[in-house]
Amino acid sequence: MQAWKLAPALAAGNTIVLKPAEQTPLTALYVGELIKEAGFPPGVVNIVPGFGPTAGGALASHKGVDKIAFTGSTEVGQIVMEAAAKSNLKRVTLELGGKSPNIIFKDADLDNAIQSSHVGLFFNQGQCCCAGTRIFVEEDIYDKFVEKSVASAKNRKLGNPFDSKTDQGPQIDDTQMNKILDLIKSGKDQGAKMLCGGGRYGDKGYFVEPTVFADVQDNMRIANEEIFGPVMQILKFKTVDELLERANKTMYGLAASVFTKDIEKAMYFSSGLRAGTVWLVYIFDFLKHLFILIIVCKICLVVIKELFYFCVSFIFTVYYPNNFFFSLNLYLNFAFVWYLRACF
Repeated sequence: MQAWKLAPALAAGNTIVLKPAEQTPLTALYVGELIKEAGFPPGVVNIVPGFGPTAGGALASHKGVDKIAFTGSTEVGQIVMEAAAKSNLKRVTLELGGKSPNIIFKDADLDNAIQSSHVGLFFNQGQCCCAGTRIFVEEDIYDKFVEKSVASAKNRKLGNPFDSKTDQGPQIDDTQMNKILDLIKSGKDQGAKMLCGGGRYGDKGYFVEPTVFADVQDNMRIANEEIFGPVMQILKFKTVDELLERANKTMYGLAASVFTKDIEKAMYFSSGLRAGTVWLVYIFDFLKHLFILIIVCKICLVVIKELFYFCVSFIFTVYYPNNFFFSLNLYLNFAFVWYLRACF
Protein backbone atom coordinates (compact mmCIF):
# COMPACT_ATOMS: atom_id res chain seq x y z
CA MET A 1 0.00 0.00 0.00
CA GLN A 2 2.86 2.37 0.77
CA ALA A 3 4.54 1.60 -2.55
CA TRP A 4 1.21 2.17 -4.33
CA LYS A 5 1.28 5.75 -3.04
CA LEU A 6 5.01 6.48 -2.88
CA ALA A 7 6.18 5.28 -6.29
CA PRO A 8 4.07 7.48 -8.62
CA ALA A 9 4.32 10.50 -6.32
CA LEU A 10 8.12 10.28 -6.27
CA ALA A 11 8.31 9.57 -10.01
CA ALA A 12 6.33 12.77 -10.59
CA GLY A 13 8.93 14.75 -8.65
CA ASN A 14 7.03 15.41 -5.43
CA THR A 15 8.06 15.52 -1.80
CA ILE A 16 5.84 13.39 0.42
CA VAL A 17 4.43 13.15 3.91
CA LEU A 18 3.35 9.55 4.56
CA LYS A 19 0.88 8.97 7.42
CA PRO A 20 0.57 5.18 7.88
CA ALA A 21 -2.45 3.43 9.38
CA GLU A 22 -2.29 3.66 13.15
CA GLN A 23 -2.23 -0.16 13.35
CA THR A 24 0.93 -0.47 11.23
CA PRO A 25 3.39 2.36 12.00
CA LEU A 26 6.48 0.14 12.30
CA THR A 27 6.23 -1.07 8.71
CA ALA A 28 6.26 2.50 7.43
CA LEU A 29 9.16 3.47 9.68
CA TYR A 30 11.18 0.53 8.39
CA VAL A 31 10.45 1.60 4.82
CA GLY A 32 11.73 5.02 5.87
CA GLU A 33 15.00 3.45 6.97
CA LEU A 34 15.33 1.75 3.58
CA ILE A 35 14.61 5.02 1.79
CA LYS A 36 17.32 6.74 3.81
CA GLU A 37 19.73 3.87 3.14
CA ALA A 38 19.01 4.16 -0.59
CA GLY A 39 20.28 7.73 -0.55
CA PHE A 40 17.14 9.83 -0.87
CA PRO A 41 17.82 13.45 0.10
CA PRO A 42 16.50 14.49 3.54
CA GLY A 43 12.97 15.85 3.41
CA VAL A 44 11.85 14.07 0.23
CA VAL A 45 9.98 11.31 2.07
CA ASN A 46 8.69 12.19 5.53
CA ILE A 47 6.89 9.62 7.69
CA VAL A 48 4.50 10.84 10.39
CA PRO A 49 2.84 8.07 12.43
CA GLY A 50 -0.24 9.04 14.41
CA PHE A 51 -3.98 8.75 14.77
CA GLY A 52 -6.38 9.60 11.97
CA PRO A 53 -8.29 12.50 13.57
CA THR A 54 -5.06 14.25 14.62
CA ALA A 55 -2.19 13.46 12.23
CA GLY A 56 -4.45 12.57 9.31
CA GLY A 57 -6.80 15.46 9.94
CA ALA A 58 -3.92 17.93 10.08
CA LEU A 59 -2.62 16.77 6.69
CA ALA A 60 -6.06 16.87 5.05
CA SER A 61 -6.71 20.43 6.22
CA HIS A 62 -3.19 21.89 5.90
CA LYS A 63 -2.93 24.63 3.30
CA GLY A 64 0.66 23.71 2.51
CA VAL A 65 -0.39 20.29 1.20
CA ASP A 66 -1.25 20.24 -2.51
CA LYS A 67 -2.56 16.69 -2.84
CA ILE A 68 -4.02 13.99 -0.57
CA ALA A 69 -4.11 10.30 -1.52
CA PHE A 70 -6.07 8.24 0.99
CA THR A 71 -6.97 4.57 1.27
CA GLY A 72 -9.53 3.59 3.89
CA SER A 73 -13.21 3.56 4.70
CA THR A 74 -15.85 5.48 2.78
CA GLU A 75 -16.84 7.38 5.92
CA VAL A 76 -13.32 8.66 6.55
CA GLY A 77 -12.86 9.37 2.85
CA GLN A 78 -15.80 11.77 3.01
CA ILE A 79 -14.18 13.54 5.97
CA VAL A 80 -10.87 13.82 4.09
CA MET A 81 -12.54 15.28 1.02
CA GLU A 82 -14.48 17.78 3.11
CA ALA A 83 -11.32 18.92 4.89
CA ALA A 84 -9.49 19.24 1.58
CA ALA A 85 -12.29 21.35 0.14
CA LYS A 86 -12.55 23.65 3.15
CA SER A 87 -8.80 24.32 3.33
CA ASN A 88 -7.19 25.02 -0.03
CA LEU A 89 -9.24 22.89 -2.44
CA LYS A 90 -6.34 20.43 -2.64
CA ARG A 91 -6.62 17.57 -5.11
CA VAL A 92 -7.82 14.29 -3.65
CA THR A 93 -7.54 10.66 -4.75
CA LEU A 94 -9.52 8.23 -2.62
CA GLU A 95 -9.52 4.44 -2.68
CA LEU A 96 -12.33 3.48 -0.36
CA GLY A 97 -14.56 0.56 0.59
CA GLY A 98 -15.95 -2.10 -1.68
CA LYS A 99 -18.55 -4.81 -1.97
CA SER A 100 -17.43 -6.07 -5.34
CA PRO A 101 -19.61 -8.49 -7.34
CA ASN A 102 -17.91 -11.64 -8.64
CA ILE A 103 -20.06 -13.19 -11.37
CA ILE A 104 -19.78 -16.85 -12.39
CA PHE A 105 -21.67 -17.94 -15.52
CA LYS A 106 -22.47 -21.59 -16.20
CA ASP A 107 -20.06 -21.74 -19.17
CA ALA A 108 -17.06 -20.77 -17.00
CA ASP A 109 -14.40 -23.30 -16.08
CA LEU A 110 -15.81 -24.20 -12.67
CA ASP A 111 -12.63 -25.31 -10.92
CA ASN A 112 -10.68 -22.27 -12.07
CA ALA A 113 -13.56 -19.98 -11.14
CA ILE A 114 -13.65 -21.43 -7.63
CA GLN A 115 -9.89 -21.19 -7.21
CA SER A 116 -9.79 -17.61 -8.46
CA SER A 117 -12.80 -16.62 -6.36
CA HIS A 118 -11.11 -17.96 -3.24
CA VAL A 119 -7.93 -16.04 -4.01
CA GLY A 120 -9.95 -12.91 -4.73
CA LEU A 121 -11.85 -13.17 -1.45
CA PHE A 122 -9.53 -14.76 1.10
CA PHE A 123 -6.37 -12.92 0.03
CA ASN A 124 -4.87 -11.03 2.98
CA GLN A 125 -7.45 -12.60 5.31
CA GLY A 126 -10.20 -10.88 3.30
CA GLN A 127 -8.78 -7.47 4.17
CA CYS A 128 -8.72 -6.14 0.63
CA CYS A 129 -10.95 -3.30 -0.55
CA CYS A 130 -11.49 -4.78 -4.03
CA ALA A 131 -12.17 -8.34 -2.80
CA GLY A 132 -14.93 -10.14 -4.72
CA THR A 133 -17.24 -10.56 -1.74
CA ARG A 134 -20.64 -10.91 -3.42
CA ILE A 135 -20.34 -14.06 -5.53
CA PHE A 136 -23.21 -14.39 -7.99
CA VAL A 137 -23.42 -17.91 -9.45
CA GLU A 138 -25.74 -18.98 -12.28
CA GLU A 139 -28.50 -21.30 -11.14
CA ASP A 140 -27.41 -24.31 -13.23
CA ILE A 141 -24.03 -24.61 -11.49
CA TYR A 142 -24.91 -23.07 -8.14
CA ASP A 143 -25.05 -26.26 -6.04
CA LYS A 144 -21.79 -27.61 -7.45
CA PHE A 145 -20.04 -24.26 -6.94
CA VAL A 146 -21.22 -24.12 -3.32
CA GLU A 147 -20.16 -27.70 -2.63
CA LYS A 148 -16.65 -27.22 -4.00
CA SER A 149 -16.23 -23.80 -2.40
CA VAL A 150 -17.03 -25.21 1.03
CA ALA A 151 -14.54 -28.05 0.54
CA SER A 152 -11.85 -25.58 -0.51
CA ALA A 153 -12.52 -23.26 2.43
CA LYS A 154 -12.31 -26.15 4.90
CA ASN A 155 -8.85 -27.01 3.56
CA ARG A 156 -7.39 -23.58 4.30
CA LYS A 157 -4.64 -23.71 6.92
CA LEU A 158 -4.69 -20.97 9.54
CA GLY A 159 -1.63 -20.01 11.54
CA ASN A 160 1.59 -18.06 11.55
CA PRO A 161 1.73 -15.94 8.36
CA PHE A 162 5.52 -16.35 8.29
CA ASP A 163 5.06 -20.11 7.83
CA SER A 164 5.05 -20.93 4.10
CA LYS A 165 2.42 -23.63 4.70
CA THR A 166 -0.05 -21.14 6.15
CA ASP A 167 -2.93 -20.01 3.93
CA GLN A 168 -4.47 -17.48 6.30
CA GLY A 169 -3.11 -15.36 9.12
CA PRO A 170 -4.86 -13.18 11.71
CA GLN A 171 -7.00 -10.08 11.18
CA ILE A 172 -5.37 -6.72 11.81
CA ASP A 173 -6.73 -6.27 15.37
CA ASP A 174 -9.47 -7.28 17.81
CA THR A 175 -11.79 -4.51 16.62
CA GLN A 176 -11.81 -5.88 13.08
CA MET A 177 -12.13 -9.47 14.29
CA ASN A 178 -15.17 -8.62 16.41
CA LYS A 179 -16.76 -6.69 13.54
CA ILE A 180 -16.41 -9.75 11.30
CA LEU A 181 -17.88 -12.06 13.94
CA ASP A 182 -20.81 -9.68 14.43
CA LEU A 183 -21.57 -9.69 10.70
CA ILE A 184 -21.31 -13.49 10.61
CA LYS A 185 -23.89 -13.62 13.41
CA SER A 186 -26.17 -11.28 11.46
CA GLY A 187 -25.94 -13.58 8.44
CA LYS A 188 -27.11 -16.54 10.49
CA ASP A 189 -29.84 -14.48 12.19
CA GLN A 190 -31.18 -13.25 8.83
CA GLY A 191 -31.46 -16.75 7.39
CA ALA A 192 -28.34 -17.27 5.29
CA LYS A 193 -27.04 -20.85 5.34
CA MET A 194 -23.61 -21.00 6.98
CA LEU A 195 -21.87 -24.10 5.64
CA CYS A 196 -18.45 -23.82 7.30
CA GLY A 197 -16.49 -21.62 9.67
CA GLY A 198 -18.32 -18.89 11.49
CA GLY A 199 -16.21 -18.48 14.60
CA ARG A 200 -12.93 -17.46 16.09
CA TYR A 201 -10.04 -19.84 15.49
CA GLY A 202 -8.13 -20.66 18.67
CA ASP A 203 -7.91 -18.53 21.79
CA LYS A 204 -4.82 -16.53 20.84
CA GLY A 205 -4.52 -13.92 18.14
CA TYR A 206 -7.24 -12.48 15.94
CA PHE A 207 -7.98 -15.48 13.74
CA VAL A 208 -11.37 -15.94 12.06
CA GLU A 209 -12.32 -19.25 10.48
CA PRO A 210 -12.84 -19.21 6.69
CA THR A 211 -16.60 -18.89 6.42
CA VAL A 212 -18.95 -19.69 3.53
CA PHE A 213 -22.59 -18.57 3.37
CA ALA A 214 -25.05 -19.89 0.77
CA ASP A 215 -28.62 -18.81 0.02
CA VAL A 216 -27.66 -15.20 0.68
CA GLN A 217 -30.33 -12.62 -0.17
CA ASP A 218 -29.66 -9.10 -1.43
CA ASN A 219 -31.26 -7.42 1.59
CA MET A 220 -29.05 -9.12 4.19
CA ARG A 221 -26.35 -7.17 6.03
CA ILE A 222 -23.63 -9.53 4.83
CA ALA A 223 -24.65 -8.76 1.24
CA ASN A 224 -24.53 -5.01 1.75
CA GLU A 225 -21.89 -4.13 4.33
CA GLU A 226 -18.17 -4.41 3.74
CA ILE A 227 -17.03 -7.26 6.01
CA PHE A 228 -13.29 -6.96 5.34
CA GLY A 229 -12.69 -10.52 6.43
CA PRO A 230 -12.65 -14.17 5.29
CA VAL A 231 -16.39 -14.48 4.72
CA MET A 232 -17.73 -15.71 1.36
CA GLN A 233 -21.31 -14.89 0.38
CA ILE A 234 -22.74 -16.92 -2.51
CA LEU A 235 -25.89 -15.68 -4.25
CA LYS A 236 -27.90 -17.37 -7.01
CA PHE A 237 -29.04 -15.70 -10.25
CA LYS A 238 -31.21 -16.79 -13.19
CA THR A 239 -31.18 -14.08 -15.87
CA VAL A 240 -28.66 -11.57 -17.20
CA ASP A 241 -30.96 -8.56 -16.76
CA GLU A 242 -31.75 -9.50 -13.18
CA LEU A 243 -28.08 -10.02 -12.45
CA LEU A 244 -26.90 -6.66 -13.74
CA GLU A 245 -29.45 -4.82 -11.62
CA ARG A 246 -28.54 -6.78 -8.49
CA ALA A 247 -24.79 -6.45 -9.00
CA ASN A 248 -25.12 -2.67 -9.26
CA LYS A 249 -27.41 -2.41 -6.24
CA THR A 250 -24.73 -1.21 -3.84
CA MET A 251 -23.31 2.06 -2.58
CA TYR A 252 -19.85 0.89 -3.65
CA GLY A 253 -18.29 0.87 -7.10
CA LEU A 254 -14.67 -0.14 -6.75
CA ALA A 255 -14.32 -3.37 -8.75
CA ALA A 256 -16.11 -6.36 -10.28
CA SER A 257 -15.21 -9.60 -12.04
CA VAL A 258 -16.92 -11.83 -14.60
CA PHE A 259 -16.14 -15.48 -15.41
CA THR A 260 -17.42 -16.66 -18.79
CA LYS A 261 -16.23 -18.05 -22.13
CA ASP A 262 -18.65 -15.78 -23.99
CA ILE A 263 -16.62 -12.67 -24.78
CA GLU A 264 -19.70 -10.75 -25.99
CA LYS A 265 -21.42 -11.39 -22.68
CA ALA A 266 -18.26 -10.40 -20.84
CA MET A 267 -17.94 -7.11 -22.71
CA TYR A 268 -21.65 -6.38 -22.19
CA PHE A 269 -21.15 -6.69 -18.46
CA SER A 270 -17.95 -4.67 -18.49
CA SER A 271 -19.90 -1.68 -19.77
CA GLY A 272 -22.99 -2.31 -17.63
CA LEU A 273 -21.32 -2.85 -14.27
CA ARG A 274 -20.88 0.37 -12.31
CA ALA A 275 -17.34 -0.27 -11.16
CA GLY A 276 -14.04 1.47 -11.74
CA THR A 277 -12.26 -1.77 -12.64
CA VAL A 278 -13.77 -4.92 -14.13
CA TRP A 279 -11.81 -8.16 -14.43
CA LEU A 280 -13.05 -10.35 -17.28
CA VAL A 281 -11.79 -13.91 -16.99
CA TYR A 282 -12.44 -16.39 -19.75
CA ILE A 283 -10.76 -19.56 -20.94
CA PHE A 284 -10.62 -20.61 -24.56
CA ASP A 285 -11.49 -24.23 -25.31
CA PHE A 286 -8.15 -24.75 -27.03
CA LEU A 287 -6.22 -23.26 -24.09
CA LYS A 288 -8.10 -24.59 -21.11
CA HIS A 289 -5.26 -24.06 -18.69
CA LEU A 290 -4.42 -20.51 -19.72
CA PHE A 291 -6.03 -17.60 -17.95
CA ILE A 292 -6.59 -14.54 -20.04
CA LEU A 293 -7.31 -11.70 -17.70
CA ILE A 294 -8.67 -8.59 -19.29
CA ILE A 295 -8.70 -5.49 -17.20
CA VAL A 296 -11.35 -3.13 -18.40
CA CYS A 297 -11.02 0.22 -16.74
CA LYS A 298 -13.34 3.03 -17.53
CA ILE A 299 -12.30 6.53 -18.46
CA CYS A 300 -13.75 8.86 -15.90
CA LEU A 301 -13.03 11.83 -13.74
CA VAL A 302 -16.39 11.61 -12.00
CA VAL A 303 -17.67 10.25 -8.75
CA ILE A 304 -18.45 6.52 -9.01
CA LYS A 305 -21.14 6.04 -6.38
CA GLU A 306 -19.58 6.59 -2.95
CA LEU A 307 -15.97 6.12 -4.06
CA PHE A 308 -14.96 9.56 -5.29
CA TYR A 309 -12.42 7.44 -7.11
CA PHE A 310 -10.47 8.47 -10.21
CA CYS A 311 -10.45 5.54 -12.60
CA VAL A 312 -7.85 4.30 -15.04
CA SER A 313 -8.50 4.23 -18.74
CA PHE A 314 -6.95 1.35 -20.65
CA ILE A 315 -7.67 -2.26 -21.61
CA PHE A 316 -4.90 -4.76 -20.87
CA THR A 317 -4.63 -8.44 -21.79
CA VAL A 318 -2.08 -9.32 -19.14
CA TYR A 319 -2.36 -10.88 -15.72
CA TYR A 320 -2.35 -7.54 -13.91
CA PRO A 321 -1.74 -4.04 -15.23
CA ASN A 322 0.92 -1.62 -14.16
CA ASN A 323 -1.15 1.51 -14.54
CA PHE A 324 1.92 3.69 -14.36
CA PHE A 325 0.94 6.57 -16.61
CA PHE A 326 -2.47 7.01 -15.01
CA SER A 327 -0.95 6.86 -11.53
CA LEU A 328 1.71 9.37 -12.52
CA ASN A 329 -0.88 11.86 -13.75
CA LEU A 330 -2.56 11.82 -10.35
CA TYR A 331 0.53 13.47 -8.88
CA LEU A 332 1.16 16.04 -11.60
CA ASN A 333 -0.22 19.53 -12.12
CA PHE A 334 -0.76 20.53 -15.73
CA ALA A 335 -0.46 24.11 -16.88
CA PHE A 336 -0.85 25.87 -20.23
CA VAL A 337 2.02 28.23 -21.01
CA TRP A 338 1.33 30.84 -23.67
CA TYR A 339 4.37 32.32 -25.38
CA LEU A 340 3.33 35.57 -27.01
CA ARG A 341 5.76 37.32 -29.28
CA ALA A 342 4.96 40.96 -29.77
CA CYS A 343 5.05 42.25 -33.32
CA PHE A 344 6.14 45.85 -33.93
